[in-house]
Amino acid sequence: MLELKHIKKYYHVGDSVTKALDDVSIAFRKQEFVAILGPSGSGKTTMLNGIGGLDIYDSGDLIINGKSTKDFTEADWDAYRNNSVGFIFQSYNIIGHLSILDNVEMGMTLSGVGNEEKHQKAKEALERVGLGPHINKRPNQLSGGQLQRVAIARAIANDPEILLCDEPTGALDTETSEEIMQLIKELSAERLVIMVTHNPTLAKEYADRIINFADGKILNDSNPYVEDASQDNFELKKTKMTFWTALKLSFTNLKTKKARTALTAFASSIGIISIAIVLALSSGFQKQIDKTQSNTLAQFPVTISQVASKQTKPTETVKNSNSKKVTAKLSQQEKMTHTNKLNQNYLNYIKNLDPELSKDITYNYSTGMNMLSKVDGKVKTAQFSNTNSSNAASGMSAAMASSTGIGGSVYPSSDHDGINFLKKHYKVIAGTTPKSENDVILIVDRDNSTNINALKNLGLDVKDGQKLDFNKLVGQEFKIVANNDYYKKVSDNLYAPNSDMTQLYNNADNKTVKIAGIMKVKSKSSENILASGIAYSDKLTQDIIKTNENSDIVKAQKASDSNVLTGANVDSATKQTLVSYLGGSKTPSSIMIYPSTFKNKDKVLKYLDKYNKNKKSADKVVYTDLAGQVSDLTGGLMDAITYVLVAFAGISLVTSMIMIAIITYTSVLERTKEIGILKALGARKKDITRVFDAETTILGVSSGLLGVIIAWLATFPINLILQNMTDLKNVAQLNPVHAMILIIISTVLTVIGGHIPARMAAKKDAATALRSE
Repeated sequence: MLELKHIKKYYHVGDSVTKALDDVSIAFRKQEFVAILGPSGSGKTTMLNGIGGLDIYDSGDLIINGKSTKDFTEADWDAYRNNSVGFIFQSYNIIGHLSILDNVEMGMTLSGVGNEEKHQKAKEALERVGLGPHINKRPNQLSGGQLQRVAIARAIANDPEILLCDEPTGALDTETSEEIMQLIKELSAERLVIMVTHNPTLAKEYADRIINFADGKILNDSNPYVEDASQDNFELKKTKMTFWTALKLSFTNLKTKKARTALTAFASSIGIISIAIVLALSSGFQKQIDKTQSNTLAQFPVTISQVASKQTKPTETVKNSNSKKVTAKLSQQEKMTHTNKLNQNYLNYIKNLDPELSKDITYNYSTGMNMLSKVDGKVKTAQFSNTNSSNAASGMSAAMASSTGIGGSVYPSSDHDGINFLKKHYKVIAGTTPKSENDVILIVDRDNSTNINALKNLGLDVKDGQKLDFNKLVGQEFKIVANNDYYKKVSDNLYAPNSDMTQLYNNADNKTVKIAGIMKVKSKSSENILASGIAYSDKLTQDIIKTNENSDIVKAQKASDSNVLTGANVDSATKQTLVSYLGGSKTPSSIMIYPSTFKNKDKVLKYLDKYNKNKKSADKVVYTDLAGQVSDLTGGLMDAITYVLVAFAGISLVTSMIMIAIITYTSVLERTKEIGILKALGARKKDITRVFDAETTILGVSSGLLGVIIAWLATFPINLILQNMTDLKNVAQLNPVHAMILIIISTVLTVIGGHIPARMAAKKDAATALRSE
């Protein structure tokens, strides 16, 4: 069944050579109790370890059931120890952090035996050795004799063919020794039992065969046996330890060191806490920045005007010329001026812009308003302009000087008459939000102040610092008079405003506009999108154009090359300005696109650039990106700050990884004997590595979870402090995705940090590890 042929095992220490096994040849029967006697250092334990595959011979051959082991790999020896050999050690070698049932099951666990079968076999083994009533106890609750019985139960649970006993009674009293020997004697009736002992009395009383050993050689054999040549019928069943088993082993081990494990997890979590708080603050500040950016972009929209400035190459260095000729040349300002063709095709293109990129688009028109107000019973001309310029209705100077026409602030009408636009950024402090395009609002600053010129241009007699009741402004009405009523023809090609203001004001065909409410920005952190003063829907100007586009004065101005109000000759550009001012053009003077975010602004610009693709220079539409410089400066600022802070916080993660490596190495030293036990039970190198990788995995997950939880809890006081300091609410917000990523990073780095000590543990020699204390 088992045969050793010319086995040699030498140990070299410096120049000296110790012959532990010196050409040993012996065969053993399938069932017998063999006792090996000999003085310390004679080589008997080395032979026992060699038979068990713990020490690999230098030369010769170990034959098992006709199978030579000369070509055995490490994995083959592991499988052999697991399936064919059971070890009973003098010092029991029970894994202290496992229950006695788990200890007995371990060999079968490595064999891949199913849970139900494994539990049943382990119970039967424990009952056979007399420990049935103690199945649920832990090792520290048992006596020495009971622990040795656990070791015997573990050795026989997997039903091995060979039982190897190394001084099994060396640590026991006489009575207990006899009980253990009787139990081993019973087991020898079913299998080969080989026992190393110093006690010749026990050997003679219980063994069937006694072999005396000295100086690495067999001196005599009381019952020699010659193995018959037999066919190779030995099968190896590869061992395997699942990661779940490794986790269980590591978890139970960590539970025995709760305080140290908790401190280790906390220390390792410091890096995660730092990064999590940085990311939480970064996420919150980014949201605040996005909100501020949105408001800023509303103040600085992408603007498309009829006359725009285009970028030019830097001015070339002027060189002196000796030429006798004059060169005609456009000025730099003229080169930068570009006339945009804002035709219907382009307007349709703008309307097809993805609303997710920009929900707010304002169309400004240079048309004037023939507007009258009645204050204290007196009718006056009025305008929404916030400047103190003269009313455009009294002459054309304002129209020719500015393309903004009637002035004031315009909000988009595309979004339910701008109601959602207003509600998003403003709150009503008096009156209501507009119900139609004929309702306008008064925008005030945070201190409830507004532009004094805006009030004066409405016909109000106010002084700097004067306070007006809300009810005096809310409900204030204005009359907008149609061109055919406002202007009268004074000669063949001249028109003048009607001088009877009262009659104009009382005309039943007038459009009535009123101040529906007073509004101001919602919070301290918001910016005024609309300038203080009157704000109105761009649909109001569209309605005025619809009313006046076919009026007599518009037709006259279109047909004449002179100003129909002054009689002065005008060029084509000025003529077009006059027609627009009088309401004769549907072409907007400018289009303002308000991107929702800085990132979306870039998409808006790409969309506008797409229109210009493959077009001639004159047909291209040039825009002005007033927010571009702000975007360039702030676009990646928060990301850069975050990266720097995360990098600094990451240093603590590296420190944690080094600390985990040290702790894992310490654990390897502490668990050296356990490593030897697992190897004696057939655990492979990868299984040992897996045990310690599992331990660092548990530590990594624990430290990651702990770090994320602590960081999340820290956001509450941080938010309170920041709110008191900056009036910003809920700045620190830990993103769940970031939390999961940090836990994964913590686990990966911890496993990496502990893997090298784990590999060191796997390379430990089994026999050496078993001798460690």
